[in-house]
This record gives sequence, structure tokens and C-alpha cells, in this order.
Amino acid sequence: MASEATTVRAGGCLCGQVRFRTTGAPLNVRCCHCRTCQRALAGPYFARALFAGGQYAVEGEVTRYATSERIERVSCRLCGTRVMAERRDGSAAGLALALFDDLGAFPLECHMFVADKAPWLVLDDGLPQYAERPPA
Repeated sequence: MASEATTVRAGGCLCGQVRFRTTGAPLNVRCCHCRTCQRALAGPYFARALFAGGQYAVEGEVTRYATSERIERVSCRLCGTRVMAERRDGSAAGLALALFDDLGAFPLECHMFVADKAPWLVLDDGLPQYAERPPA
């Protein structure tokens, strides 16, 4: 049986043109409710698994859009699926949980930036909720 450090997970976009692979355990698995994520995904939140640089690889033609000095949103050039939010220095990327082939691969740890949560969204999953970032 493979150890957690060598476990490989895969996923991809709607049209299949972009595929990604991750190796090992993510740094964290969070659901972000900030306004930037809401606007970037045209949805109420961004559920993502954060992987360190070197733990993920993306294949296929993508587009990049800088949403801050630190973060670029990476999407499939063909279908527009938002694949990840990557730190511009390449040190880490949050890959969309909904795009993993195994939807149950990484359970959520918490909700962050719930101060910006859509008022009609009810969070009753019992996970910790933080107005902004979780404590270090």
C-alpha cells in the first residue's frame, strides 16, 4: 500500500483538456468565502486543497489572471473551468476540490472569510468557521 507521502491524486476540467496530478497530502483543505473567490468562480465559495510547489503538476493549455499581487487564477483555455489559485512565486496552489476525480479525497477542515459569506448560504456542517484567516 502506498504511503500518504507518495499518494497520487488526479483531476481535470470540464472538457478534459486540462489535467492535474498531486502527490502527497495537502498543506490544508479549506473553503474560502472571500469576495475575490466568489467573483472569480461566480459562486458562493472556493473549496480547495492547498499543495506546496513541487506537489502538483498541470498539463494542458491554461490562461492566468492575476487577482492580487500574490495570486493568479488558472483556468482551462478551452472551457474556462477555474482549476486553481496559484501563488505567483510558485510556492503553492489551491486546487479546486470539485475537480478531483475522487470527490472524497480530501475532507474539508474549515471555512474561512465567513465575514463575506453569502447571506443565503447556511453552513451547518459542524466545521470551524473563521471571520477571516484561520489562526496559524
